[in-house]
Amino acid sequence: MRKLKEKIHPDTADKPTAKIANLRSSPHESAVRQVSGSARYVDDIPEPANLKHAAVGISAVASGIIKHINLDAVWASPGVIDVITSKDVPGHIDIGPVFKGDPVLADGEIKFHGQPIFAVLGHNVEVAKIAATLAIIEIEETPAILSVAVAKAAQSFVRPSQKMSQGDAAQGLKNAQHTAKGTLSIGGQEHLYIEGQVSMAIPEEEDRMFIYSSSQHPSEVQKLVAEVLNIKLNKVVVDMRRMGGGFGGKETQAAQWACIAALFAARKDCAVKLRLPRRQDMIVTGKRHPFENSFEVGFDDSGKISAAKIEVNGNCGHSPDLSDAIVDRAMFHVDNTYFLEHCHIDGHRLKTHQVSHTAYRGFGGPQGMIMAEAMIDKVARAIGKDPLSVRKLNLYGEHNGLTTPYGMQIEHDFSAAIIETLEKSSDYWSRRAAITTFNKNSPIIKKGLALTPVKFGISFTAKHLNQAGALVHVYTDGSIQANHGGTEMGQGLHTKVGQIVANEFGVSLNEVEITSTRTDKVPNTSPTAASSGTDLNGKAVQNACIIIKQRLAEFYAQLVGLRDQQVTFSNSAVHCGEHQLSWESLIHQAYYARVSLSASGFYKTPKLDYNRETGKGRPFFYFAYGAAATEVSVDTLTGEHKVDRVDILHDVGKSLNRGIDIGQIEGAFIQGMGWLTTEDLVWDEAGRLISNNLATYKIPAIGDTPAIFNVNLFDRPNEEDSIYHSKAVGEPPFMLAISVWCAMKDALSSLTNYTLDPQLETPATPERVMNAIASLEAQQ
Repeated sequence: MRKLKEKIHPDTADKPTAKIANLRSSPHESAVRQVSGSARYVDDIPEPANLKHAAVGISAVASGIIKHINLDAVWASPGVIDVITSKDVPGHIDIGPVFKGDPVLADGEIKFHGQPIFAVLGHNVEVAKIAATLAIIEIEETPAILSVAVAKAAQSFVRPSQKMSQGDAAQGLKNAQHTAKGTLSIGGQEHLYIEGQVSMAIPEEEDRMFIYSSSQHPSEVQKLVAEVLNIKLNKVVVDMRRMGGGFGGKETQAAQWACIAALFAARKDCAVKLRLPRRQDMIVTGKRHPFENSFEVGFDDSGKISAAKIEVNGNCGHSPDLSDAIVDRAMFHVDNTYFLEHCHIDGHRLKTHQVSHTAYRGFGGPQGMIMAEAMIDKVARAIGKDPLSVRKLNLYGEHNGLTTPYGMQIEHDFSAAIIETLEKSSDYWSRRAAITTFNKNSPIIKKGLALTPVKFGISFTAKHLNQAGALVHVYTDGSIQANHGGTEMGQGLHTKVGQIVANEFGVSLNEVEITSTRTDKVPNTSPTAASSGTDLNGKAVQNACIIIKQRLAEFYAQLVGLRDQQVTFSNSAVHCGEHQLSWESLIHQAYYARVSLSASGFYKTPKLDYNRETGKGRPFFYFAYGAAATEVSVDTLTGEHKVDRVDILHDVGKSLNRGIDIGQIEGAFIQGMGWLTTEDLVWDEAGRLISNNLATYKIPAIGDTPAIFNVNLFDRPNEEDSIYHSKAVGEPPFMLAISVWCAMKDALSSLTNYTLDPQLETPATPERVMNAIASLEAQQ
């Protein structure tokens, strides 16, 4: 039996060289349904006979005290069934996910323009929406803080500031041959998921509540609904089959609408749906955090950085939400792939009277990482070298150093290899020469080129979230059903998990069904975020499969009388020595032999040990790497730009599904490009979001896709024991789009013969491009 146990013991590490079946570019498990329109989202679920609809009434000011609410006209509106305010909540009013500060409905104080104050239940959607506009609300306005600068001056913070340091930054700057300073305003970003925020609550017997929610965190929805209703968590079940996009916007922000729907459902004993209209969705939900950052960098004649002092200032909105961890991650990534021997990093979490900003793909990492590239560009322009040369000179490595500002050792650094490979495959230097010549002869259109790397840490920075559970059933016909705590939002998580199950049992992917994420199947789950969906849930599912395989292997070895032989599962059969039995027959016989064909699996990420008080430790299991070379054309008369060519080489370890991974890289890059170029969030002087629809907020369209778009995978297994030695792919490629911003700066710098570094704020809209050009002209 010893060999048998060694073969399939649950703790056995994956072998990076093992042949892995079922890991190919299988199409997304619901791709056909999504394209044909038959895939069910929350709003497509057949409606219960007694379904009613809810809507919210929102604030018209950004800051103030509620003096009086007159809801008479709301109640009198035709078709209205019920109206609630915070006073009607039987349990918790505050639904802050980590720290307090997020009332389910405004509780005496107005914190941002558009804050929900009351909710209406009507016989249909239109009835509820119309009634929600009829309240008379008396608010005593108070001064609103609407910018980072004002918040900082007022010492307005949602959480205490943090710092990280390595070496002696002050002395390093003092001793540096050269120093340079810079600031950067980094805009936020609207999630603009295709499916908006929506929940449906169905009351059941004995205070039980069933919730359908478009949420990345069903367990949090379960917890908050229970707390709002003042019932136990075991009375609430949350079901989430799929989302039409999330990007972080449904990690914490989905719970409020589920809570309001559940409140009405409990009060009126009827099913309730709450679906936000798109414009209102954009107004009342949090965005990517805007940041106002600055740096001072010391360097020598070669461009080698000797010291840096960096400050990141996150505009968190009115409450903490997830801002503590988001600003932490911005601080973790200000180094990107570069060794900063002497550095000091300050991170501030500013409180403003805006909607509470929240998780977004990259979770603060992009707002930190762009500062590393801003410093490199500044140094390169100062010494007259190509930025790529300066980037390569400052990479982590034995020649520089391998310790991050937070004390983590870089163990497996692929950045130099990726850059070198992409540098050649993209013909960087010949194109650089051609672009320089073009710019000398083109008075209006200027071209730019940039190759920028990415080093992104993988794990939740909150250690307790790095765990996952799974439940696997094998049925008597050999078919398999698996359930896990991750949520499918279009990224292909269920497809990858299905492949893992099929591979473990050696059966066809057609035999595997991944069911809706449900809190009564796998409890206490973490959000599907931090690029950890496959890492965590894939390992948990694998663990459950191995437990079942162990039972089946022991049964079959005993059946054939070869207990000392290894048992393997492949080609829809079980093998032991010269004996072979089909998968279906094995399951049939195991059932009659009373072998358990169901198991729960569990996984927790190893090696994590970070001390937030000291700012030192290991917050990440591993790093994912990548690089992008981007060429742009900028019209210096209008400020418009076009991305002409993009070459990407990205590290996903041993890919579980090349098609899905490449699709994630392409989508992340385009979304990042939108963040840095066109997606401009605008609030007016009263704190009202005026970019609140697709006429005033521009995401990239199909015409913005680069004409040449080459994406390749860096084919090298993860050295860490991740699932089949793959790597996370959700967030890291988003930051490859920083190359677009750097390329635009490169084009503008050609106006000064590459001697000045443009001050190009993001998003780099035509107006901001023209501002950067004017600034360059003023400096010459």
